[in-house]
Amino acid sequence: MSAVNEALIRDVVQEVLGRLGRVPAANAASTPASTPVPTDPACGCVGKTSALTKGQYGVFPSANEACEAAQAAFLQLQVKGVAARAKVVEIVKTLTDANALEWGRIELEETKIGRLDHKIEKLKIIKLVPGVEWLRPDARSGDHGITLEEYTPFGVIGAVTPSTHSIPTLSGNIVNIVAAGNAVVFNAHPAAAKCAALAVREFNRAIQRETGIENLVCIIEQPTFDSFKEMCTHEVVRLLCVTGGPGVVKAAMQTGKRAICAGPGNPPVLVDDTACMKRAARCVISGAAYDNNLLCIGEKEVFVLDNIADKFMAELENHGAVRLNSTQLDWLTREAFTLKEGQGAGCPEPVVNKNLIGKDATVLAKAAGLSVPEKTQLLFAETSKDDIFVKEEQMMPFIPIVRVKSVEEGIQAAKIAEHNYKHTAIIHSHDVEHMTAMARALDTTLFVKNGASMAGLGLGGEGYLSYSIATPTGEGVTNPKTFCRVRRCVMVDNLRIY
Repeated sequence: MSAVNEALIRDVVQEVLGRLGRVPAANAASTPASTPVPTDPACGCVGKTSALTKGQYGVFPSANEACEAAQAAFLQLQVKGVAARAKVVEIVKTLTDANALEWGRIELEETKIGRLDHKIEKLKIIKLVPGVEWLRPDARSGDHGITLEEYTPFGVIGAVTPSTHSIPTLSGNIVNIVAAGNAVVFNAHPAAAKCAALAVREFNRAIQRETGIENLVCIIEQPTFDSFKEMCTHEVVRLLCVTGGPGVVKAAMQTGKRAICAGPGNPPVLVDDTACMKRAARCVISGAAYDNNLLCIGEKEVFVLDNIADKFMAELENHGAVRLNSTQLDWLTREAFTLKEGQGAGCPEPVVNKNLIGKDATVLAKAAGLSVPEKTQLLFAETSKDDIFVKEEQMMPFIPIVRVKSVEEGIQAAKIAEHNYKHTAIIHSHDVEHMTAMARALDTTLFVKNGASMAGLGLGGEGYLSYSIATPTGEGVTNPKTFCRVRRCVMVDNLRIY
């Protein structure tokens, strides 16, 4: 890797880690009574002893050691076959469900962002992530023989997970990656590395006990830029799976390895005058407030036709959202953003206040100068389409409401706000032409009609779940096939018996 590329990767990785927030780690949390794991006093991490971090149960001090162990595990998995893959999928789904309450609490204590009830739910729904049942071969026969196309593994996958959904993203990735026949090495976000390592230990304990395979899921205990670089450049790593912001995605794509990248989003919502206002308001609150708006698919700004805007905002209040006046919005804006000089003269760039990312609506309300009931899930205010809350993916339980005069104006404003990420968009409408026009204009990976954003991942809608949605690189919602090569086997001759 050239010095220029190395410097570039270092800059963008450090930028994205700063953007997502280097949240101070909580004191080592207790672990489930059903799977007791003492705390290592030497390093402050959850585990047995510092000696066991030399690789036992998948946790390694260096990327090189983790990659070598994962390669050995991949070779074991090849011998064990599809039955072992299915067993690993079952183990991961069972453990995430059984430990959801405790693991959700531990993740929240470490990261200090999001809501406990939704942390728990995100683990319990790992059962919706597809497994080996997705890998069906394609076969054809004819006068000249038989051809079989199979989905086969790459080998070792290098993965990066975010602080926003650390254990859920890790767990969902394991299901997809191992179902495809691969081993995996994780370089977790530093702000959520301890909870990720805890889950990896428990997965590997069960995998080794049930299949005899050691270190199928590996993780670097103290992830850094250097460990990221070592993982990405290690010769056994054939493919990267990166879930994070624009900086870490750019870094992965600079490594020279093929990368499946789940990047940022700023999902817009359009509400027209044919929609059910009660349903639209209920769905916007449900999606924008989910885990305090940490989801990349979550509703971030709403464009609503002027003639029904007042009715829509009244329904938001009827369903428990709290409206800010212009003065309160100004106070919140000053607390939520600071401006730094951009690359061009006179072009300040907004920086989100990390202390407000993923915090409860009550915390945001206090910053805005008011007190709201503890049960409040979402704040909102009427803004212009150029407001900083419209432009920036702020990951807070606040949503700006923008009036537009026509559906055409709303679609154009939504397209600008989405920044061409091609991630997620939502519409509330009973007019199919309006739905079609918005779908064509924004061309997003997920397009949800008359539902909350989570419906795009099978939660309240039809479909399957994944916490890695590969928008920059085009794979879409990841599944086991995403992590496979397609190999063709051909037998030539007249082999048909009829």
